[in-house]
Amino acid sequence: MYIKMKNFIIGMLCLSILQTSCNDSSTQENKIPETMPRKDLHSFAIPNLSVIKHLDLDISLNFDNKTIEGTAKYQIENTTNANEIVFDTKDLQILEVNTESKTGITFTLDSANEYLGSALHIPIAATDKWVSIKYRTSANAAALQWLDAEQTEGKKHPFLFTQSQAILARTWIPVQDSPGIRFTYKAKVQAPKDLLVLMSAKNPVEKNENGIYEFEMNQPVPAYLMALSAGNITYKAVSERTGVYAEPEKLEKAAWEFADMEKMLVAAEKLYGKYAWEQYDLIVLPPSFPFGGMENPRLTFCTPTVIAGDRSLTALVAHELAHSWSGNLVTNETWEDFWLNEGFTVYFERRIMEELYGKEYTDMLAVLGHQDLLSTIEEIGAENADTKLKLNLKDRNPDDGMTDIAYEKGNALLQLLENTCGRENFDAFLNKHFSENAFKTINTEKFLENLNAQLLSQNPEWKAKIEVEKWVYEPGLPANVIIPKSQKFETINGILADFSTSKKVDKKLTANWTTHEWLHFLRNLPSDISLNDVVYLDNTFAFSKSGNSEILAAWFMHSIRLNHQPAFEPLANFLTTVGRRKFLKPLYAELIKTEAGKAFAKEVYEKARPNYHSVSRETIDAMLK
Repeated sequence: MYIKMKNFIIGMLCLSILQTSCNDSSTQENKIPETMPRKDLHSFAIPNLSVIKHLDLDISLNFDNKTIEGTAKYQIENTTNANEIVFDTKDLQILEVNTESKTGITFTLDSANEYLGSALHIPIAATDKWVSIKYRTSANAAALQWLDAEQTEGKKHPFLFTQSQAILARTWIPVQDSPGIRFTYKAKVQAPKDLLVLMSAKNPVEKNENGIYEFEMNQPVPAYLMALSAGNITYKAVSERTGVYAEPEKLEKAAWEFADMEKMLVAAEKLYGKYAWEQYDLIVLPPSFPFGGMENPRLTFCTPTVIAGDRSLTALVAHELAHSWSGNLVTNETWEDFWLNEGFTVYFERRIMEELYGKEYTDMLAVLGHQDLLSTIEEIGAENADTKLKLNLKDRNPDDGMTDIAYEKGNALLQLLENTCGRENFDAFLNKHFSENAFKTINTEKFLENLNAQLLSQNPEWKAKIEVEKWVYEPGLPANVIIPKSQKFETINGILADFSTSKKVDKKLTANWTTHEWLHFLRNLPSDISLNDVVYLDNTFAFSKSGNSEILAAWFMHSIRLNHQPAFEPLANFLTTVGRRKFLKPLYAELIKTEAGKAFAKEVYEKARPNYHSVSRETIDAMLK
């Protein structure tokens, strides 16, 4: 992940300092009055003094110099009569600031912190209802991925997409960049006329003649859910309220792959209430997108690596859709409560998949997820504080907490709650959780308070059996974790046992295997597997030529470990064309275990790095330095 922060001192200026003469070139020590602590250590904003409520954004996209320029005008709330409002910025050039009462405001931009950027202090009058900030982004803004035409599917038009989570929105908009601060927005975006622009808002479905697009998001969202994309993008409806955006060359494949979106939405509503965002669309981005998906409201950003041609990886869509409730509707108050977003979403995702495809299918997902969790705990250590659900991210980048602990340990706790309290009781609790906290934030302590009052108090034995505080506040995996099982995987375990002795696999037995079955097989090959075994398996099943990214990534791990040379050319191609960090990090980590592998990794990375988003680049840069 990112390098740890050093000398982390953040906050706002004392009011007496603010009243002195200052301008955009000034730098000040960051100090916070002891009487006014911030809830979110990853934002300079002090929302209980003055807070944004609505954004009117007017920007232009400049593909030649890879910058965004424009104005962010905020309606603000200042019930405390504060004489300043504080914004988060990083690598932004602040050109002009105006308020309702004064033009040409003299503002203060603090010295930069490595991860958090700079606090922007704007003096305001007690009567001011709006603040306007004219700005320009850096060409290296961490949230922005500018792609040349050659880096796209069609090779004819450039492409832009954003990634604002966790604290990157401040690199393309001056904003109060905390998950605990929500605002509505309207936007006007000017782009080259041959590109379609989309946002996490009400979207067009085709290009217009002038390249100017207007957007509206009437539901309040935090800054990390601000999203923007522009490119040669086309649209195909899947149902009346779902559809797919993609480059023309990928549109039909994507629409076929995600044909069950409406069914997923219906299943989700059946479980936890009406979908609150009106439309649910998905855009398939170029392969440099660093994640599997990003749950931007109304428009999920999705990696092309889930287009497997058999709809076997669409659990990712169910996951991002589930975020429409857990995360987008009810949001973690700070990034230290990240498990409240992701643990709930994994649980919800699997309930959707069970509703559509049955428990046998979901059992496979659960076992693979548990394997991921055990692997993460082994990697970072069972006693590591980062294996707690409630994290301590002081003086750290919030990306440090975005691991399988939040996802799979969080889900495991919810599975235990369901198993102990009964599904009907737990569903009733979750429905209340989503309805009572809609368009609000929640922290771990408040959630535990609600859990005790609304569910566990019904039966004292439940609380004693679950020991929920141990799950949340202690490292490692508690002994009462439910170990998921899959009958299909048990059959594969028998085939693996036979392979250990015979060194052969009957292809007839694998004829109808899904991606999940192949992943279980590849992940659980004998620890003493030899190079001859790998050669045999590749010759028999052509793993190195697979078109499935999940299978390829699992196979390459064995190929690297045993120096299976025929796989290295496909590996180089994979690392050069795929920017998904989930795949990149373990593959590079395995390569650098040997001198030859490290040399290969550096050679490939030199070519691949321009294709990666900054999120992936930061991770791999730190590994290969």
